[in-house]
Amino acid sequence: MPRDLAEQLRENLMTSSFPRRQHRPGPALEPDTGLPQLNGVFDVDATRLSAHLGPLREQLDRLPARPQRSPEQQRLAEGLLQAGRSARLAFVRTHGERLHRELTHGGSRSLRLDALAYAAAGLVPGLTPTRQTIDAERAHDQVHKDGHELDQGILLWGLMRSRTAGTQILDAMLAPTARAQAALPEFSRTGIAGLGTVSLTRENGVATLTINNTSCLNAEDDRLAEDMETAVDLALLDDSTHVGVVRGGVMSHPRYNGRRVFCSGINLTRLYHGQISLVDFLLRRETGYIHKLIRGIRIPGADPLAPEGMREKPWLAAVDSHAIGGGMQLLLAFDHVVAESGAHFSLPAVQEGIVPGASNFRLSKVMGPRLARQVILGGRRIHAEEPEALTFCDQVVPPEQLDKAVAQAVETLDNPSVVSNRRMLNLVDEPLDQFRSYMAEFALEQAKRLYSADVIDNLERTWINRNRHQDN
Repeated sequence: MPRDLAEQLRENLMTSSFPRRQHRPGPALEPDTGLPQLNGVFDVDATRLSAHLGPLREQLDRLPARPQRSPEQQRLAEGLLQAGRSARLAFVRTHGERLHRELTHGGSRSLRLDALAYAAAGLVPGLTPTRQTIDAERAHDQVHKDGHELDQGILLWGLMRSRTAGTQILDAMLAPTARAQAALPEFSRTGIAGLGTVSLTRENGVATLTINNTSCLNAEDDRLAEDMETAVDLALLDDSTHVGVVRGGVMSHPRYNGRRVFCSGINLTRLYHGQISLVDFLLRRETGYIHKLIRGIRIPGADPLAPEGMREKPWLAAVDSHAIGGGMQLLLAFDHVVAESGAHFSLPAVQEGIVPGASNFRLSKVMGPRLARQVILGGRRIHAEEPEALTFCDQVVPPEQLDKAVAQAVETLDNPSVVSNRRMLNLVDEPLDQFRSYMAEFALEQAKRLYSADVIDNLERTWINRNRHQDN
């Protein structure tokens, strides 16, 4: 390998911001490859990239699985992975918009995030992991993964940073899911839909979405994200629904048995066991059902000026007990929030080591920059009785008055002019292009955080402490 390329690779490996685990000192091992020379021509660069990535993957596949690697072998694996990530980053930085055109046949196909991620693996071999690779990694705890999801984060960063491609992706994510469309006739007829971890019931024009992930205090995971999006779609598609309400169900967890809980944030047990997906959870929830709460759903092929083109409705949240992490993030998307006195709110993502979704995009506008930093960076918990709670809650009432407060707020929101006015408010509060730009950076930053050493260490400590507590 030419000396200048070797020096360039070593410099990239030393200075990159991608996460690297720490190991004991040992003999230096480096991947035997240089960086591909990209010339800006898509087809040529795609061929060169695949030719560059193939040998890297072959060398990685010859190593033992991560738990069985020696420190030297792990350093070699990290060098191989980092060399591939640097090359992928350079490719999508140059060709993100063209790549999206190729994947969507010039924009004629509307592809969601997961479809884009796996289609890219077929179009440019090695650019992103195949579904088989991701499925195989999900069989391992987070600490034992090589982090191939990082390559998906790189791809989606490259696509969404393009205004044209990113806007089309967000538009695709606003379309109703196939599951919701299949369930719509029955829900429209009965007003009842059981969707696994959530249920949806309609009465007098109000669709109530109840989160029922009861054994884990309504903690969020891949399954809940799918069920939530399906329920939100159904409420938006259903002609008889005027207003949507989201509330936590009654818990079976010993600590809250018989009590309602709104949401306890990301399921750290599933994250520890490698069962939290970058694409199907962390990105899907932000660009899927949470974004749909704000903007509604778009009917593919329909005229946006026609009544059936966009389906948008007002949403209310009723908070019992607490809204932690993703639960507090979710509140920022609602038109009205009613909380019981005694409830509390927090965003412990910094302590966990990850990024709290789109809270960094929305919270300063709601609470002000200083308080937002206290909550996000300092882990400040807000109690419903504090004046600060009224920056993101519209009402705080005694528990016995919560149902009445919800009913009164629903009556106010059930007004034909509310939809148009909330749409105009959201255009000012959350411009689509700003959200797109944020989500592009979030895709890459969150992917890096998922596999950072401090996140793994936090999970290990949390898991060990939890097991010790259960044993005692």
